[in-house]
Amino acid sequence: MLPLVLASSSPYRRELLARLRLPFTWSAPDIDESRRANEDAEALTRRLSQEKAQALSATHPQHLIIGSDQVAVLGAQILGKPHTLERACEQLMAASGNSVVFLTGLTLLNSATGQQQTDCVPFTVHFRPLSEAQIMRYLTAEQPFDCAGSFKAEGLGISLFRSTEGSDSNSLIGLPLIRLVDMLHANGIELP
Repeated sequence: MLPLVLASSSPYRRELLARLRLPFTWSAPDIDESRRANEDAEALTRRLSQEKAQALSATHPQHLIIGSDQVAVLGAQILGKPHTLERACEQLMAASGNSVVFLTGLTLLNSATGQQQTDCVPFTVHFRPLSEAQIMRYLTAEQPFDCAGSFKAEGLGISLFRSTEGSDSNSLIGLPLIRLVDMLHANGIELP
């Protein structure tokens, strides 16, 4: 089995990947994550997941490299990481009573052969109607400023939801494990 490496600095993705009980290392890829002109959200997540995996191929030439990237989409607007309290409040106010689609791009690159598998896994969150006071209490408690959409579904953020829909709830946190297992199987890794 080729060693696994996660092309990410995200502690959330590391926690998810650890659930598969496979040994892995991780390294932060150095790529430009800017959106290209006329690039839709799905194309953006696919491209970034591929670029993250490819960025590590020179330093990890005999590995299976996992790249992943996520964006949140509200209507026609792509929501990124808010980074500030003010921006997080704006995002959650816009999401209040609405649905946000999270698109998670996933790539598994075999750097020994150059074979690459890429997919985009959607997951939809239907938000409760939220008051500004509820939003501020949540943001103060959890400070999800490094999370697309301004919440942590694995924490108190679940209290903001009316319902969810999708094939893999792990994709909401940033790494679609069900699809990743399919990709690993295609590379000869049997789980469990």
